[in-house]
Amino acid sequence: MRILFTGPAAPSHLFPMVPTAQALRAAGHEVLFASPRPFDQLRQAGFPIVEIGDGRPVREAFEEVAGARASYAQPDMTQEEIIEMAAAAFALASRSTVEDLLAVAEGWGTDLLVHDSCLASAQLVAARLGIPAALQNFGVSSGLDMAARLAGHFADVYEKHGVAAPAATTPLNIVPASLGGDPGGLRMRYLPYNGGGVVPAELLRRGHRPRVAVTLGTVLTGTDGVGAITPLIESAGAVDAEFLLAVDDADLGHLGTLPDNVRPLPWVPLAELLRVCDAVVHHGGSGSTLTGLQAGVPQLLLPQGADNFAVADALAATGAALQSASADVDRALLTRLVADPALREGAARLRAENDALPTPAAVVPDIEALVTAHR
Repeated sequence: MRILFTGPAAPSHLFPMVPTAQALRAAGHEVLFASPRPFDQLRQAGFPIVEIGDGRPVREAFEEVAGARASYAQPDMTQEEIIEMAAAAFALASRSTVEDLLAVAEGWGTDLLVHDSCLASAQLVAARLGIPAALQNFGVSSGLDMAARLAGHFADVYEKHGVAAPAATTPLNIVPASLGGDPGGLRMRYLPYNGGGVVPAELLRRGHRPRVAVTLGTVLTGTDGVGAITPLIESAGAVDAEFLLAVDDADLGHLGTLPDNVRPLPWVPLAELLRVCDAVVHHGGSGSTLTGLQAGVPQLLLPQGADNFAVADALAATGAALQSASADVDRALLTRLVADPALREGAARLRAENDALPTPAAVVPDIEALVTAHR
């Protein structure tokens, strides 16, 4: 079978597709990615990529919709308002991908289109060509809901192409049912793909005292810097733990002199880092959250924007995580993160739920059935 994967040019949306794509390729299927620029990070995964879209960065679409410079953090908006703004922006960015994706899907002879919820052209193309579609979810939020929001901003494009409605699509969930995703569809174990990177030798084993990884994902530091962790840095020196800043090459200058127990790291794949850590602090991005879930470590979420607030609520409800405003992080909260046995027990339970799900490789026959049932 020929299976075409597509989504917006954002690691948080494309990276969750990689384990699924790897499993399908290992089973003997042909796999191709169709992605807008930039796709340097996706290229590391080793799949062929064809470019779609006009080359404009997604950030420009967010700035056009917001009417201002794009910022990840949205402290003055509700979660619903943030999600609706994102839907409008991603739909706008999707417009330039329609003709290219249609040409690729038809010309390559696609048997199945696996898509992200934030590329509005995908279900239009699947409906136009009459091919089955599967929605690769990237976290706890409903992909079907987000895809429907984008379709609401795409009515004129559907009319132009003579397509009555988005193609039906089967959700591919990567979280335990207790945590979210979409009902129905297929559900598989979350296996982290965080991109490549060199792991320092000293991070192959655990330290002499608790280690806490601190990350802000792949987007937040580029738009807003590392201000979200300023109170954390100010409090970390009084905590009996080592704090590892996994923020790549972000400018740390305004944080001042770092405490002795706070150490910046070069780019390290988060899954490898968390293997030797006792907790993780992050903004509530899906990749960071699910990598922490898979590692079975307690988490502290400092939600900033996107769907961070919904993710933080869902994870805190499991007993595996704490959530806080960035400004409220203090010594007591950080000490609880590394010392509370109830958090460790909650994280272990959540990891066990994930481990109980079938691997992507085990779900391959069910994905294949989406095609055979359509024929």
